[in-house]
Amino acid sequence: MLGDTMEEFLADLESAVEDQLARSVGWLRRDAFARVASDYLIEDGTLEDLEVGYYSAPSGRSRIEVAGYAFSDNGQVLDLAVAGYRFSGQAVPQDQVHRQFKWATTFAAQCRDGLHLSLEESSAAFDMAQTINARWAGLREIRIFLLTDGRASITSVTAQQLGDLPVELSLWDAERLRRLATSGRLEEAITIDFASLGEELRCLPGPNADAECQCIFTVLPGQLLADIYDRYGAKLLQRNVRAFLQLRGKVNKGIIDTIRNAPDRFLAYNNGISATATSIVLEERADGTYLAKLGDLQIVNGGQTTATLHQAAFREGADLGRVQVPAKITVVSAEQLDELVPQISRFANSQNSIAEADFESNSPFHVELERFSRTIWAPAAAGDTRQTRWYYERVRGQYQVERARHLTPARQRAFDEQHPKSQKFTKTDAAKYDMSVRQMPHIVSLGAQKCFQIWTMDILAARTYLPNEIYFQNLVAKAILFEDARKIIQRLNPGAGYLANVTTYTVALIAAGTNVDALLADIWRNQRLPVHVVESVHRLSPLVRTVLLRAPGSGNVTEWGKKEECWKRVSGLA
Repeated sequence: MLGDTMEEFLADLESAVEDQLARSVGWLRRDAFARVASDYLIEDGTLEDLEVGYYSAPSGRSRIEVAGYAFSDNGQVLDLAVAGYRFSGQAVPQDQVHRQFKWATTFAAQCRDGLHLSLEESSAAFDMAQTINARWAGLREIRIFLLTDGRASITSVTAQQLGDLPVELSLWDAERLRRLATSGRLEEAITIDFASLGEELRCLPGPNADAECQCIFTVLPGQLLADIYDRYGAKLLQRNVRAFLQLRGKVNKGIIDTIRNAPDRFLAYNNGISATATSIVLEERADGTYLAKLGDLQIVNGGQTTATLHQAAFREGADLGRVQVPAKITVVSAEQLDELVPQISRFANSQNSIAEADFESNSPFHVELERFSRTIWAPAAAGDTRQTRWYYERVRGQYQVERARHLTPARQRAFDEQHPKSQKFTKTDAAKYDMSVRQMPHIVSLGAQKCFQIWTMDILAARTYLPNEIYFQNLVAKAILFEDARKIIQRLNPGAGYLANVTTYTVALIAAGTNVDALLADIWRNQRLPVHVVESVHRLSPLVRTVLLRAPGSGNVTEWGKKEECWKRVSGLA
């Protein structure tokens, strides 16, 4: 866990920024901070993802400024980030907070009005502005997140309006980030007061034979469940073992069909949801028991149902008035959640089959990778006699916690020598490396979180065995291939945009034209790229960049890179 005091947290935050800088060639500290801070919100479920990209320019007597953007809720919500960095725990002036929110709002307005037409087409800023402009008609909301390492005295910010779109402002200062990062679970508790929502839910308490938990059975109106998901998003599913499948599966399409054609049968057809809560308020009335309030609500099975109902209501305009959803709610103490929720997730009925690998960081797959990373020594690089390890950070903050366990400076230096920061990688890194070598750069280009979700569902779920030592060595070799190629490409094109896209496509192209097993064995053995691969990166990456920049119809480069057709075009270069 990260440092509990503010001083410790700020020190850990700066360490994470340094780490991110070492991994992101060409970034400024401001960009690295935006990445680190936004990752807290992504893991919490507040954000789905963030494409870090700083842009600032004068605007009349003011200015416009953003630190990154993303789209959530199937493209209907525009998320913009602004960064207030270098306060180091000091007070952030109130007028600075208001200015930065205004700069981001003005940026959104200018994107709507065609800002991209005045920008250099090969720049990342053009890509961002053009994407926002192209998707504007499909938006229903804008969210602006101010991320800062300072302390803000403002306790609330007022929502705004930009044309027909509501603009939600969210301030994440050092104290709020610290609470998020150091809490036992990343998500902030979700409390649902059904009375305040105008809902009266009759329920049936189960026999309380086991004092450790209590089960409540009820039926939720479909629109209520969709509204709750609209309010809390992925935070509601933080402990669900699956990400929303985006209607790719037959089950989710079946849910939509039932809503449209037989809403009264939804209760009969659907297995409903399983949820947990740490507190509950029941009301006893003459006609039965009513559910009044739930504290710390989490849906642990039925995420597909919940998210699909939301999409049906808010994206497709479906009427959920006759849809009813069965629900089982297990009330347990906060201390028992980590023990009981995985078991509930495994044994509860579910709409889509769940493999062990779906349990993300706690799955046997990731635990085994972690074990190998702590026991396997990498071969010494040429000209060096010192061996090191590649540190797989299965859970955020592990590296820093383990380093801090070595109490003296001498022991910490020894830890650093054995586990260099440059050789630390995470679950999302592993997904990026593996999918690149598997020749799926268009999936990597979707962003870290979506790439990890697809890797988990489509690749890991198909595995019937745990990773072995060779698997771990090959994964490290993929990391070396990706990161070294990235450094070469950055040196070839200092300051150029689309570095991540060019890198994943170049790595995929190299993998397509070589004996991958032999190459990975060579890279692991020597802990560096062979000369012929270095030459291939020099030769192929400019060609890859050209294909990416020539998006069909002068389209958006970032969106083009997410399409399989782009990979088909690039693969023809081999």
